[in-house]
Amino acid sequence: MKSRNFRASSFRFRFPSMAATPRSFLALILACSCLPLGVDFPAVAATPPAAKDKKQKPDPALKGLPITELSPDEAILHVLNRLAYGPRPGDVERVRQMGLAKWIERQLIPNSIDDKGVEARLEDYPTLRMSTAKLIVEYPQPKPAVRQAERQARERAQDEQRRADAAPASEQQTQARETQDAQSSSPSGESVTQSAAENAPAPMKEPAMELDQAARGARRREALGGGDPNSVPRAVADDSKRPARIAAELAMAKVTRAIYSERQLQQVVDDFWFNHFNVFAGKGEDRYYLTSYERDVIQPHALAKFKDLLTATAKSPAMLFYLDNFLSADPRAQQRIAMERAMRQQMRYGRFGRPWPPRPPVNPQQAGKKNERGLNENYGRELMELHTLGVDGGYTQKDVTEVARAFTGWTIDKPRVYADFKFDDRLHDPDPKIVLGKRIHAGGMKDGEQVIDLLAHHPSTAKFISTELARRFVSDHPPSALVNRMAETFQSSEGDIRAVMKTMIWSPEFWSREAYRAKIKTPFELVVSAARALGTDVDTPLPLVQWIGRIGEPLYQCQPPTGYSDKSETWVNTGALLNRLNFSLALAGNRIRGARSDVASLLSVDSSADPKAALDRAVQVFLGGEAARTTAETLEKQLDNPQVLHAKLDDTRREADLGVIAGLVLGAPEFQRR
Repeated sequence: MKSRNFRASSFRFRFPSMAATPRSFLALILACSCLPLGVDFPAVAATPPAAKDKKQKPDPALKGLPITELSPDEAILHVLNRLAYGPRPGDVERVRQMGLAKWIERQLIPNSIDDKGVEARLEDYPTLRMSTAKLIVEYPQPKPAVRQAERQARERAQDEQRRADAAPASEQQTQARETQDAQSSSPSGESVTQSAAENAPAPMKEPAMELDQAARGARRREALGGGDPNSVPRAVADDSKRPARIAAELAMAKVTRAIYSERQLQQVVDDFWFNHFNVFAGKGEDRYYLTSYERDVIQPHALAKFKDLLTATAKSPAMLFYLDNFLSADPRAQQRIAMERAMRQQMRYGRFGRPWPPRPPVNPQQAGKKNERGLNENYGRELMELHTLGVDGGYTQKDVTEVARAFTGWTIDKPRVYADFKFDDRLHDPDPKIVLGKRIHAGGMKDGEQVIDLLAHHPSTAKFISTELARRFVSDHPPSALVNRMAETFQSSEGDIRAVMKTMIWSPEFWSREAYRAKIKTPFELVVSAARALGTDVDTPLPLVQWIGRIGEPLYQCQPPTGYSDKSETWVNTGALLNRLNFSLALAGNRIRGARSDVASLLSVDSSADPKAALDRAVQVFLGGEAARTTAETLEKQLDNPQVLHAKLDDTRREADLGVIAGLVLGAPEFQRR
């Protein structure tokens, strides 16, 4: 962990500037700015001392909000980066004219905002409106022979990729041997070795941290697909009827909403709650259940009562299947069912009736598997650890078992036909349970509902949910005073999420200098905010979806129930930072399929303008004029780079590539923060 006296400027010029590309320069700056995870990010535009002594007149745009440390422009940018996915061209001025408090109030009531524009765009994704039953029929699983052929094709592609990766290594070994031979045969072999060492590029070291499992999975999928985000996988082509098309349309719709929706806070909290109640699209039948889960469970309850949201997730086939609760049953249930069947037979045929026809013999191994069904504690554990109380919420392993018993019988009716929630009383444990010292014995399905009510009103849940919200919207380590006030609102309002959000937003901590640009954008947030900042016209969001996965956050593909981390340290590693810069350059340079940006019009300059003026304008447009000295110096050094300046064949004048300039600024550390 770096000390708090770390300064990025100490790393500024360790290698020749003219030999480096824009990517290497900005990747270095990103690493210097983001890798010291233990420090607070310095404010890039602190208030001058003279301005602090001078009492400023309150700005009408900030009326009604406890803003004392941020300027009007900073406050508007702050709220657009926290309660939205960043500003679009003209958003700052629109919010200023409306008034910041009024804009926030409208966002807290999303149904009051007309969003027909994005709804029209979502018409392109028919699966969003389908029931689970129709999705199962319309997008069936391919036959085993087809799956085997596809698996073999993937294995061949993987072998080819391995050979391609091994080729450069082999060439490097050959060059090394030739250099060694030259050294041994040359009288001045020492100088040859020194020259080669001086000219060799310095290796970039990986930070001492591991990528999460989902990021590694994304990298493997990228390798199998050729690694080109502009490619269209066959399984998700427009005319595809494969199950993968369902998750692809969910991801494309998510990106479309985040870029174009006027209900920005709704999109942000939808993403927060889906991540909080994570479900992995790659687990079996969940690929069919996920559409209804997001549409009918997460979205309607995102700003409502927490207890209602918790109940909806508990009854969702997606969650029941993901955490295996649909299989959970009282271990004595099979014995009870067998006894009931015998009693029904006896009542039907009487004492002297004919015997029941013998069943055909069953494979002993299959019979053993069938009888293995019993109590499953997965959901009970995650319900308390991740969904409500938190890992330090005061529960024990005994509580986990008792909660699991309370939810026995919560299952799925016809999982491969229409997949509705069903309570099967035959599988339920009817005996009393003790959870957190409270007796649970309402009977039947009410046992689980009683547990939900207990957990939703528990003080540990109020604190845990408040901490999670504050971490997402304020800082990685939110002030305890703020969390306590939010927890008090949670309890007094019966878990009203909108009320808790309002307490947070109207707190001084939300508007503090320490909170300003203190969060690192996740890959999803970066891709969406860059598209919004450029005013990009996105006709085909699939390449953006693939870029999000390439940077490390494949949508709906997080396997652990924890969901993706919201802490900065998770997203800071050398490969991801370089991919962020590559994405920014590709998007601003119109090299992403289905996404067009008019950088010249946005910057209001032409390519023959002074490159320094174009850079200054890009910093003003994309960073609000706020760039740290190290960032500004590094960007200015790139103005002489051939990738930034180029001359026409019939003209010796060099013109600035505005796409590269915009991409470099979007790759700067200040834009990586929100």
